[in-house]
Amino acid sequence: MRILGVDPGLRITGYGLVDIVNGKQTYVASGVIRTDSDAPLPDRLHTLFKGLSELATLYRPHVSVVEKVFVNVNPQSTLLLGQARGAVLTALTFSGLAVTEYTALQIKQSIVGHGKAKKEQVQEMVKRLLNLPGIPSADAADALAAALTHAQTNPLISALAQSDLPQQMFKTRVRKGRTSWR
Repeated sequence: MRILGVDPGLRITGYGLVDIVNGKQTYVASGVIRTDSDAPLPDRLHTLFKGLSELATLYRPHVSVVEKVFVNVNPQSTLLLGQARGAVLTALTFSGLAVTEYTALQIKQSIVGHGKAKKEQVQEMVKRLLNLPGIPSADAADALAAALTHAQTNPLISALAQSDLPQQMFKTRVRKGRTSWR
């Protein structure tokens, strides 16, 4: 089973893909989608939508995971981030992926062992868990951590990944605006 993790942001959106085969987590790819901060908001949102749609087509994940983001300091930043999350969620569902969301606290708890972990701790644990040769960028590490959290906290996914069921059974199809597991 292939899981696409996403750490949404308007300026930088991180992504990470992890395969789960026989209960083993394997790194597939990770990186970031950057938007031009001088571009109009609709163009930036389109960049996010297009980038994630292309990733879904290229890597064919079975499910996706998005970090729930909370910003309370600046209302304008919160509004912009909410719009970026909307573009991310729309791109994923448009690509036919089921979406699960976890808070940053849940992800840090799952990966590092406590919810107040620093970014550097998350990066180091992702590196160790996936046997990476180097430390991924903070945004890519957060996305990989989201994917790993889903794999570790969802026992059904782990059980199904170890089964001999055809992988196409996990693909979500969209018909007439509805999602179907068939």
